[in-house]
Order: sequence, then C-alpha cells, then structure tokens
Amino acid sequence: MTQQIDGQQFFHRIADFLDERTTRLVASAAALSMGRGGITAAAKLADLSRPSIYAGISELNAERDVAQLPVKRQRRPGGGRKNIDDVQPELLKNLESLIEPYERGNPESPLRWTSKSLRKLSDELKRIGHKVSHVTVARLLGRLGYTLQSNKKSHEGGNSPDRNAQFDQINRTAKEFIEEGQPVISVDAKKKELVGNFKNNGGEYRPSGTPEKVNVYDFIDPLLGRATPYGIYDLTANEGYVGVGTSHDTAKFAVETIEKWWLTMGQERYPEAHSLFITADGGGSNGSRNRLWKKELQAFADKFGLNVFVSHFPPGTSKWNKIEHRMFSAISMNWRGKPLLSLEVIVNLIASTTTRTGLRIKAEINTSKYELGEKIPDKDMARLRIRRHEFHPEWNYAFLRQ
Repeated sequence: MTQQIDGQQFFHRIADFLDERTTRLVASAAALSMGRGGITAAAKLADLSRPSIYAGISELNAERDVAQLPVKRQRRPGGGRKNIDDVQPELLKNLESLIEPYERGNPESPLRWTSKSLRKLSDELKRIGHKVSHVTVARLLGRLGYTLQSNKKSHEGGNSPDRNAQFDQINRTAKEFIEEGQPVISVDAKKKELVGNFKNNGGEYRPSGTPEKVNVYDFIDPLLGRATPYGIYDLTANEGYVGVGTSHDTAKFAVETIEKWWLTMGQERYPEAHSLFITADGGGSNGSRNRLWKKELQAFADKFGLNVFVSHFPPGTSKWNKIEHRMFSAISMNWRGKPLLSLEVIVNLIASTTTRTGLRIKAEINTSKYELGEKIPDKDMARLRIRRHEFHPEWNYAFLRQ
C-alpha cells in the first residue's frame, strides 16, 4: 500500500515535466522493477493503457529501436492511430450507400441532404460490421460533403405525404439537366431589409468599447424605404445574381430578375442551352398557384427561346431550397453587424460575398415599380403552352417556347 501511494505521488509530481515518450519509458521501467503485476500497476499510476506499457518495455529491451527513433519524435514513423477509413476501407462507401436513398441528390448534385441521425447511421454501420462512433460518422460526413441541415423555422404548414417523392422528382430532373449541360437554378426572395442606419444582427471586430452607433428605433425611413432582394442561384456554376428591388415583391419582379440573370450571366455560361430548370418554394411571388408567375415565365420562354421547367418544394419545406443554404446564408453572414445604410451598401455587401467553395454573386439595384394585385383572366391562362407532369402537376410543369 505504501509503495502504491509513493508511486502515485511520484508520477503526480513529475507528470508536467514529461513528454509522451518519456512518460511511457519511465512507467515501463517502473513496471519491470515491480515484477509480477507491475504492468497493470504502472499503467494505473501513470494513467496509461497496458498496450502503451508493453510498447515502452519493447523500446527499453530493444536498443536499436530506441536508436532509430528520431530526436523529438514521440513515435516511430508510421506510429499512432491510423485513419479509420484506412483500417476499414469500405467504410466511406457503405456510409454513402446508407445516405443515398434519403438524400436530395447524388455525389455530383448540389441538392443533396440527409435526414438520418448520426447515431442511427453509426448503429447501421455497426450492424454491417464496422466499428465506428457517431462522432466519427459526423466527421466522415463532412469529408463526403454533407452538412447538418437545421429544422428551425422550416415548418410552414401541412406536410404532404408525397414530400419525399417530390424531393426525388426534383433531384432526378436536376441530375438530367446537369448531365446534359442545361442550366439549373434555385430562386427565392430574401426577407425585406430596412435601409438606413438601423441595427443589423450579429457583430464584427472593432476597437474595444467603440460599437457602431445606430438608430434606437426601427421605424422605416420614408426616403430610403425597404430593400427587397430576389436571388437566383446557379447550382452547377456555384454563382448567383441578386436584384435588389425597391418596390413590391411580385411575380413580375421575380421573372424580370431571372431575365437579368440570364442576360448578364446565364446565356454566356450556357450558350447552347435549349431548356432551363427552376426550383422554387411553393408560395410568394414564385408560388405554384400564382397566375402572374406562370404568365411571365411563358413570356420569358418565348423571348429567349428556352423551354422552362419548374418544380416547387412541397408545403413546409421551402427552407430546403438550395439558395437558402448556398447563397442567402452566406450573404447574411457577410453583412452581419453592418448597418445597411443605402442600396449601394447592400449591393456592395452582396457582391463581395464569397465562400470557401468559390461562390460568386453579381448584384444590381432595380428601381422599377411593381403593382400588387394584378389579375390574370382565364383567357390569358388558356393561351399558355404549359405542360404539366403527371406527378403532382401543380408542383411540376413546363412552358414550351414558341
């Protein structure tokens, strides 16, 4: 008992002065000096594993191994824990195969996401023979290009029983367009922003004690008004266009923004395009029931000679629209803590937004006036060359060019 207490005091006093290798060698020497049961006792005293003690004893008994260990190295070259996917070469492939039926997309598609929990994935991998924790699964998903998708504020109404089937429909169509070199865009309106010296959530680095001073009250400035950003995100090119409007967010504003994207960015990138695929949420200016949206898209198709295909995300899932995660979130991060003093400031902040994946955005001010409540009579709707898909035709349809 006395020997154990002295040993604990010994290691406690010198622990901060020893590196990994020295601790291992000292503990191993102590284990040899203790005789029977020494390995277990020394491992406990030094807070090491028994394999570490065995390794230290091997070093002490084999002088050539010690001599070959480079100065300041704690392990021989190649020592230490191996990457788990080196030890289990099929792990990444099997993990991807588990996610694939539940993802929006494939490894080449930017529409993918996973709804399976880390622990469920870990349990399933264990069932087929892999030894892997949920923490390691999270790290491997990051390497495969998956990110955690938040469900905060994503429920907006009813939950369609065909939700997953519509995700598959969107994914299949996007894959076909991308493989054929045809453009695929995600569109949506960002929330309206007060223009002026107003508080903007988030913070930025400034000299201590010198926060930027903004208005106490968030009353709209009648001269500056609000900005309405409407965005187009090109899924293949990882680039976008944002029209910063000063009027109402209407379907005419939405389609005119798509037209400006096509004129300034799209047609140059896709000179041989004959079709365009648009993914959008189900409400607002680009809603599935919006008659003006459909009329304006038909006019766009005729003007530029493109067949325009549209798929809407089901009710309650608009936050999964890729523009939200790939572009709007990056814009919000870029201007956090910065008052949006003018339309020019907003445009410059949007256009300067970049990400590690190479996102590039063009932004322009749109001062056109758009009126609410424009009615489209049945006779105008009857003239549309619209072709509806047999699966949820209200969500999936196309406008044929002249």
